[in-house]
Amino acid sequence: MEDELKCPSCRQFFAQPVLLPCFHAMCLSCALQNQQPVVNNLASHATAHEQQLEQPLPPPPTELQLLSELHCNDCNDSDQLSILSETDSGVVVSTSGSSGGSSRPSSCHIQGASTTTTAANHSTVAAATISLSCPSCRKLVYFDENGAQNLPRYRAMQTIVDKFTETCNRSSANASTACQLCPDTTEAGQQTATVFCQQCQVFYCDRCRENCHPARGPLAKHSLISPHQGRLALRSLKEKFKQQQSSSDAVPHCSEHSDQVQSYYCNTCRLGACHLCVLSDAGRHQNHDVHLLALICKQQKAELTQSLQQLSEKAKSATEVIHRLKSSSERVQESCANVESAIHVQCLELMEALRRREEALVDFARRERDLQLRRLREEVATCTAHLQHTTALVQFCIEALKESDSSAFLQIGSMLVNRVSNLDLTWRQEMDELTNRASPTLELTLDDLGLRRNIDQLTFLEMKPPGPPRILAEDCSAENNSITVAWQPHPASFVEGYVLELDDGGGVAAGRFREVYCGKETICTVDGLHFNSLYNARVKAFNSSGEGPYSDSLGLHTAEVAWFTFDMTAYPAETRLSPDGLTATTDSYEPRVLLSSVGFSRGVHYWEFTVDRYDGAADPAFGVARRDVARDSMLGKDELGWSMYIDHQRSWFLHNNVHSHRTDGGIDVGSTIGVLLDLDRRQLSFFVNEEPQGTVAFVDLCGVFYPAVSLNRNVQVTLHSALDPPPSSASFPDSGEESDEGHPIGGGDVAERINSGTKSSESMTSITCAVAAL
Repeated sequence: MEDELKCPSCRQFFAQPVLLPCFHAMCLSCALQNQQPVVNNLASHATAHEQQLEQPLPPPPTELQLLSELHCNDCNDSDQLSILSETDSGVVVSTSGSSGGSSRPSSCHIQGASTTTTAANHSTVAAATISLSCPSCRKLVYFDENGAQNLPRYRAMQTIVDKFTETCNRSSANASTACQLCPDTTEAGQQTATVFCQQCQVFYCDRCRENCHPARGPLAKHSLISPHQGRLALRSLKEKFKQQQSSSDAVPHCSEHSDQVQSYYCNTCRLGACHLCVLSDAGRHQNHDVHLLALICKQQKAELTQSLQQLSEKAKSATEVIHRLKSSSERVQESCANVESAIHVQCLELMEALRRREEALVDFARRERDLQLRRLREEVATCTAHLQHTTALVQFCIEALKESDSSAFLQIGSMLVNRVSNLDLTWRQEMDELTNRASPTLELTLDDLGLRRNIDQLTFLEMKPPGPPRILAEDCSAENNSITVAWQPHPASFVEGYVLELDDGGGVAAGRFREVYCGKETICTVDGLHFNSLYNARVKAFNSSGEGPYSDSLGLHTAEVAWFTFDMTAYPAETRLSPDGLTATTDSYEPRVLLSSVGFSRGVHYWEFTVDRYDGAADPAFGVARRDVARDSMLGKDELGWSMYIDHQRSWFLHNNVHSHRTDGGIDVGSTIGVLLDLDRRQLSFFVNEEPQGTVAFVDLCGVFYPAVSLNRNVQVTLHSALDPPPSSASFPDSGEESDEGHPIGGGDVAERINSGTKSSESMTSITCAVAAL
């Protein structure tokens, strides 16, 4: 946390810190020292900024830090919170307001904070006389003649610095105090102080006391005490000074009404305000986003606390990662010893011919060890640096949360929340890089087959079968009758490809698996599965050395009912579909076949078609078909379609160009045609206006069937899916015999389409690993 408490200009602990509009801080003395006159107004800002970049840092202050803290001037903070205005194009601080001599800043401007600047901002910047460049972000701040004195005091930072220095002083209370007059440029350096003068408030060694503070004349009346008593006296004096300062600043007053206490906070102006500013008609914040000061402070503290908790949880894993990296060195040593032992045994068996290669092989293994050790040391150093940075920010935020002054905390609350959130986002990427490093074990194995003939080509086998992949449950999903499976490789394995396997969807843990995908992608979408089925998925990886073990199985449940539309990707050119894929018509005089987007191979499914337009001369046919049915003839004309042809008077069942079971009763506009596909009984039935149209139309159906319809000119229908069969369906008799042929395993309501769903650019391989420790 010490880095957070040092001024970026003087590199010393903050003394009377002030808060810049960009939320960076400086010592007041540094701000006054670095401010400079504005030359040529806006035209010279770029040149002044370049000069600021080239200007060396000022030397550290020559005064002793302790005496500087005791004798610093107590500047008036009363109106400084109003430095932040509604403009977000920059900051200009001015004390010449319309009230005539008021000390409240009237406008603010930060150079470079926006790409557009209004004419009012130009005029305000032109009126500025002094500018200051932030040493951290190099943004320019413009002031009137009062300069940096207009900046608000960074009270939260001052409180934290005081606590930190007091803690450090207490920890070193028993340590010796150096003489404050001995020059530190000599070879001997500063001597240890032996006395402390209460009147001079200076520590003296024996030599400096004789030379600079002799016990004669007016100095003879000074009281000299021991260094320990002097430290106690200084501490007491400092505490009194802090009490006086805190009592004067305990209750912040409104910048507009000095006799009113700040009780509200304006999110628009980012300022504290009193009730007069908020409730009166002439109030500055009347129509702004205003909240109670204590409430908004509590909300920001709660937000910061929550972000800190999340960051702290990830910070805890840093220690584990560091320990694992350090322990990897021992495993590298052990692995290297094992490789050396195997090398020696095999070389002894090969006698003199292999001894000539033994030294080279051992040297290679040791070079690999040194390389991995060097990498591990670099990773430990990198991780430690990030950890120190995070720990400093966490400790600083914890101290900021202890700030009791709401307005002081609100000066930095949003800034701290943003810093913590941004640091939290960077952890995953940084820790992913550390986690995905190579295994600490040396992947070196000797292959002695055929080496008696090829001794000069003896080398290591640097590859082993890969480890089991890990299925990413958070990236897997099931939608309708398709599932998507995503996985990531074993972090320490070389992988050339993957094999995805699914079971038959029966929901049994020990079901029979079959391969559905083989390739290099780490995500796969399998379409056409059974509805209302639980599928178990597993993945294994392979390389030229062989196949690795399977991953843990993951169960995915498909939708309970079959929602589908007409196939929007493949339909005749003359056919027109609605944007939702549910309504279809055609301009062709010849029948055109349309299929649905899904197919079925088991279960009971019922859907309906509503006749939206019909002139009595069209020849619609409704039913099911195979995927490769003829699309340019009436449904049922070939052996791949089963349909009911119907007009305005009667209907026929049609399959393989054979008509049968003529039934009276036709359709008109508004009629509904229902199709019941019962694959448990392997039969197909039809309904008109929810009443059975004839008997069971077709039996002994086996395989994959797609809902289908054939239309010609002057007819339009709308599809309705995922419906319950009408009550009259119970009157159909059982078809009796069922085929002995087996159903396709895992073919869901189709296992014939398997899309790898390649998303190589977003492989969905996320490893959650973060670093930070308290």
